[in-house]
Amino acid sequence: MTNKKNSNKEIILNENLDVALGQRYLEYALSTITDRALPDSRDGLKPVHRRILYAMRQLKLVPSGSFRKCAKIVGEVMGNFHPHGDKAIYDSLVRMAQTFTTRYPLIEGQGNFGNIDGDNAAAQRYTEARLSEISMIILDGLDESAVDFKDNYDGSEKEPEYLPAFFPQLLANGAYGIAVGMATSIPPHNICEILDASIKLIQNSKLDDSDLMKIVKGPDFPTGGVLVDSKSTILENYISGKGSFRIRAKFIQEFLSRGRWQIVITEIPYGIQKSKLVEKLAELINDKKTNLLNDLRDESAEDIRLVLEPKSKNIPPDILMEHLFKKTDLESRFSLNMNVLFDGKMPRVSSLKDLLQNYIDHSRNILIRRSKFRLRNIDSRLHLLEGFIVTYLNLDRVISIIRYKDNPKLDLQKEFDLSELQAEAILNMRLRSLRKLEQIQLEEEKDQLLKERLGLEMLLEDENNQWQKLSKDFELLKLKLSSNTMYFKRKTIIEEKGILENLEIPEFIEEEEVTVIVSKLGWIKFVKGTVINTEEIKYREGDEERFLINAKTSDKILIFGSNGHIYSLQVNLLPSGRTNGEPIRLLTDLPNQIEIVTVIVFESNLSSLVTSNIGDGFIIKHEDMLAQTRSGKKIINLKTGIIANCLKNIKGDSIATIGTNRKLLIFKINELPELNKGKGVRLQKYKNAYLSDITSFDSETGLVWFDKSGRKNVVNNFENWVGKRAQSGKIAPKGFPRNNKFNLQ
Repeated sequence: MTNKKNSNKEIILNENLDVALGQRYLEYALSTITDRALPDSRDGLKPVHRRILYAMRQLKLVPSGSFRKCAKIVGEVMGNFHPHGDKAIYDSLVRMAQTFTTRYPLIEGQGNFGNIDGDNAAAQRYTEARLSEISMIILDGLDESAVDFKDNYDGSEKEPEYLPAFFPQLLANGAYGIAVGMATSIPPHNICEILDASIKLIQNSKLDDSDLMKIVKGPDFPTGGVLVDSKSTILENYISGKGSFRIRAKFIQEFLSRGRWQIVITEIPYGIQKSKLVEKLAELINDKKTNLLNDLRDESAEDIRLVLEPKSKNIPPDILMEHLFKKTDLESRFSLNMNVLFDGKMPRVSSLKDLLQNYIDHSRNILIRRSKFRLRNIDSRLHLLEGFIVTYLNLDRVISIIRYKDNPKLDLQKEFDLSELQAEAILNMRLRSLRKLEQIQLEEEKDQLLKERLGLEMLLEDENNQWQKLSKDFELLKLKLSSNTMYFKRKTIIEEKGILENLEIPEFIEEEEVTVIVSKLGWIKFVKGTVINTEEIKYREGDEERFLINAKTSDKILIFGSNGHIYSLQVNLLPSGRTNGEPIRLLTDLPNQIEIVTVIVFESNLSSLVTSNIGDGFIIKHEDMLAQTRSGKKIINLKTGIIANCLKNIKGDSIATIGTNRKLLIFKINELPELNKGKGVRLQKYKNAYLSDITSFDSETGLVWFDKSGRKNVVNNFENWVGKRAQSGKIAPKGFPRNNKFNLQ
């Protein structure tokens, strides 16, 4: 790289663009990670939160004091410490005051600070705030050299690099942030469990995450709810530092007259806005996307109370709720990514033990620094006390020197061997302090300070003493916080319900015979009853019949695409009547370029044959094909250029395959494996040909196919084509359809 200067003395850098951009983007990324998005492992705070608390302390907004306008606080933070937008600062302040967002609020708010419905807080000029008791614990020690200070952004003031944070802020309140290339998402936890686990870890540093999990049960969200993951899943999340937690709403069943009942939701998952949840539930009812729910009422005041009225009193309440958990945000997932900045510099994904160990190591470091600070203060005070005691022992002479000497300070130093500091303190003494009682108090103070000094020296010299002192301090913190039962009482209940993860929730639908109609262009609908006259079915211009499937409104249909994916649709939710229906590609995420291979009715006791066009296939149960999402479920693995082309229900003990070369092969069905997903095995060997169709049949009743006129043909003597799986087969019998298909379609 070379530097040149133009006539205006501007420096021009000649360097590669990719190098220049890469370096500058890296600097930006590091700045985002360290200064904005990730919390410090020591105090659990991001810079904006730390600066807000420090600025409020500077303004003396203590819990016992008065509130101040948030606009004043935001201005102080922005002007002195945080040179960013006032909106970002105020939003952070608001979140620290919201009881439904922060498990242990760091700020006490006065005014409209928003609500769980998702309404925003009032403007900063209308709201007021002050520090909470928790914040005072976090800030305690700033005046005792507990932390290092640094220059603020313009060098005009000093700000702490981190806070003493004897309160375990990182685990207690959690953290959330998105940086460049990394993110963090730590849930809040119960303070009592954290302190108990910390004490146990001090007593035995060899405890692992599974031992700690016996104390720290899991997240404890401010909105409560029910954590339904298994203990093994929770433990795995905490060991790796990554994963997710499944949170459900808490509900009770209220009984009414005449055997009727209703569900009352009293707590909702963390981070879910109640108003949007109510909208989704109302949409299910209004759009008739559920036949289990009849009505919804929001009777919430300060507490949440959502009343759900079932369609029928015969519906089991657990079934109703399982259905709603799948359809709405009454169940949500909280992502876990315990990525923090260790010592404010190095980002690292940590386990639960790592974060607890870091908390107690930080607390020990703060204890040592505060003890050293106190020791220095004691030495300074003892030094002055020695001078004061000399004064009382030689009071008349000291008074004489002060009264008659021209330079009493120097004369005091020489006569009594005093330091300049001691002499200055003696000269500053008030006359009323020269009492006999004062001398006794000074000697008592000296004895107490010497005793305290000895204790501090023993503490600083012995690491075991430090851990014991820290353990006692944790116990005292528990005792201090125990006066507030909401701090100690766990809000989030933990109930293991992992077995319900893939439970199929039955719909309480009035069963009715219908015909599902799928057109050639991929439009779908159903009509009541069995279609007798197909000419009465209406299609869009240029479209025509593709599949007619007899089903019931309570059934699900499986749509098999040439990409090897299965898409599931509930029959009763399909468009009905004499309309053209709706495109399957709108009801599912079936790609535009993918063809629909077949459509069948889901039957839990059936299995099907699934194949690709190169002749690979296997047996799969219907239960393993059912998709839970719009994106479908992949059941057959396909390489580039290969497509899925057959899905047929199994009926019989034999398999017949036909290729585009018109070679037919028949073999026993037990030669095929049963899989829930995969590539399968070779069914028939081809050279310059592909699999055209496949069918299953009972060897006693014979092989069946339909000609182009729809006439049924049965072959009982098929020994000539019987062989082993993966053989080439022989030319099909005379009269076999020219389209090489066993069926008409």
